[in-house]
Amino acid sequence: MGRNTRKRRSSMANKAIAASAALALGGGGLIWANFYASAHESNNNGWSQNQTKAAAAQVATISCPDVGQKLTNVPQSARQGVATELANLDKQITEAYARLASTRQAQAGDSGFVQNAIVGPLKEKRAATIDRIRLDVQRVGGQFNTSLSQLAACTTQNAQTNAGEAGGQQQNGGQQQNGGQQQGGQQQNGGQQQGGQQNGGQQNGGQQQGNGGQGGNGPVAADFVDITKVQGNAQLGVGQNGLPANGNSGSKGSFTTKCGTNGNDNHNTDNVIVAPGVANGAHHLHDYVGNQSNDAFASDQELAAAQTSCQNQGDKSSYFWPVLRVQDGTQDFDQNNDGGGKEGNVGKILQPAQAQIKFVGNKKGNVVAMPTALRIITGDAKAFVNGNANANVNWSCTGFENKVQLETQYPICPQGSQVVRTTNFQSCWDGQNIDSANHRTHVAFAQADGSCANGFKAIPQLQVRLVYNVPAPKLQNGTVVNPYAVDTFPENLHKPITDHNDFINFFSTNTMNQMVNCINTGKKCQ
Repeated sequence: MGRNTRKRRSSMANKAIAASAALALGGGGLIWANFYASAHESNNNGWSQNQTKAAAAQVATISCPDVGQKLTNVPQSARQGVATELANLDKQITEAYARLASTRQAQAGDSGFVQNAIVGPLKEKRAATIDRIRLDVQRVGGQFNTSLSQLAACTTQNAQTNAGEAGGQQQNGGQQQNGGQQQGGQQQNGGQQQGGQQNGGQQNGGQQQGNGGQGGNGPVAADFVDITKVQGNAQLGVGQNGLPANGNSGSKGSFTTKCGTNGNDNHNTDNVIVAPGVANGAHHLHDYVGNQSNDAFASDQELAAAQTSCQNQGDKSSYFWPVLRVQDGTQDFDQNNDGGGKEGNVGKILQPAQAQIKFVGNKKGNVVAMPTALRIITGDAKAFVNGNANANVNWSCTGFENKVQLETQYPICPQGSQVVRTTNFQSCWDGQNIDSANHRTHVAFAQADGSCANGFKAIPQLQVRLVYNVPAPKLQNGTVVNPYAVDTFPENLHKPITDHNDFINFFSTNTMNQMVNCINTGKKCQ
């Protein structure tokens, strides 16, 4: 099966979002952003570049509360309609950013333009959408928290051009985040922004040098670090998220499934978990291994009957993650597509050199079988604007994995070493639901001792390790040459903190039982 090329609805004809710096404060979606784009200055794929002078630079703060994370009690029969409306909210925010980036002249001449022409209409659109969510919930007898209607309003205010010290140490007059470190290493000062200029617009093999990367919206130099210069750390993941659940006690076995590295280029920009029935619901491209029929419109019956890239034909599960690209001046097949070049996801797609998929046990005791069609999302594709509460990120290099795991920066690996993305999934299940309204509360991470809280049951922990041959980027005069980055929502600026991974269980009953038996009896099976 090749690349998914079915015709899709266009989410926007041309999005001209070019945000060169942003900082999320807390979980409400508060974004500090420098917009230097002109609607008339675009590259050959229609994506606006940050090429205006410092005098034209304007800075705005837009706060749009995350409605989806607040919806925890949506009746099953209303979830399709609610998911569609949540996708509309994403689209509305994306369009608002495009409007901000394409109206510089009007904003400069009218201090009320942003409020009157962008934020006000955005509030009206969001209010109508949230009300449709209310109707969807109440129509089937569900309870709607009326306070959610207050989440329609987005606010704006001026922000400092100098977002803070390079490298993400401090921001905005001394405010600090995450123990003094900003998410994603997203500071653009110290030569990376220089008032919105990009080294005079220098090019290197077609790549824009400076703030915006090849697509105009990241990554930047502060998003990278030489791994040989990073002090070692022992903890994996952000906070307690993503810690390995297994150990030297309890259920010590493992089950490995070999599903390839997406050598047949099975890609799309959908997300059947978060936005079922919505084309381009992810606004970025995914790699798919395992199940070969996963797109926004796939039913559980279609997924269960699909072909699989896994050697073990009892595994028709779907494993998917955002693609990794190198921005070396080249383009890929989707340079003119929604979710691709139209939304700032540009450059050459890198196929993993290795995609290791393994299930392990629990250090406290035995595991139980996963239910068919169980959905698990780990990490947060919007962590840069949502905050890191749901982030689950591990970046490293081969030869350094037991020493250094990075969360807010991409590693620059030494010669002979490869880039590694490692994800340890949630491994506690509520024992009842295959999904939840916000796609999170039906599963949880095990506690430090391996136990599951709140009566949850231990299930096999999925561990995905992706290894890439990535040409090492170079940092020169505050810019990054030939960077690599994961695909993201446009406003998340290709930050490493946004990496995420998705899984839908379609193991056959027999194969799942074999997995559980192997893990609980301490065997290593594949």
